[in-house]
Amino acid sequence: MVLNRQKKVMIMAKFSMNLLCDAVVASALLLGGCAVEVENTKAAEELARLSQPPGSVYTGWRVFQDRCSGCHGPAASGTVVAPDLLPRVQALSSRQFMTLVLTRYDWNLTVAKAGGDSAERAELIEQILQRKQGALTMPVWQGEPRVNAHIMDLYAYLTARADGRQGPGRPVR
Repeated sequence: MVLNRQKKVMIMAKFSMNLLCDAVVASALLLGGCAVEVENTKAAEELARLSQPPGSVYTGWRVFQDRCSGCHGPAASGTVVAPDLLPRVQALSSRQFMTLVLTRYDWNLTVAKAGGDSAERAELIEQILQRKQGALTMPVWQGEPRVNAHIMDLYAYLTARADGRQGPGRPVR
């Protein structure tokens, strides 16, 4: 009888150990699944962050309101004085945008023709000098410290407006 009782205790202990091991394995599988989900979420968030242009949309909006909205309008959609920037910005890389804003006047010249000493640029300058063409009102912002320091923020704001990620109002900080 004592032997049967010891046998029963051993069987129960083995059963309890098996049950405990199964519970640990099941918990590990469940927790492992959660960890994979968190990792996948973080990777997706990181990928989304990296796909955004560099710069702060909010800071770009502030600089735009201060320096650009007087001519291009508070939503960058143009006025009678200056063009709608949204369709133009969609076609520009960050480097092209920087070149355009900091070093050239005419938004209608292609970026390739505007840089350097192209014949088209020389002709435009000659027409302006002879007053055959209207005066240029778009300032070159290269010497303006605030625009120069926040050119990528301006690009971030305008591209967010152009692709619909930012409405016409104030962005969230």
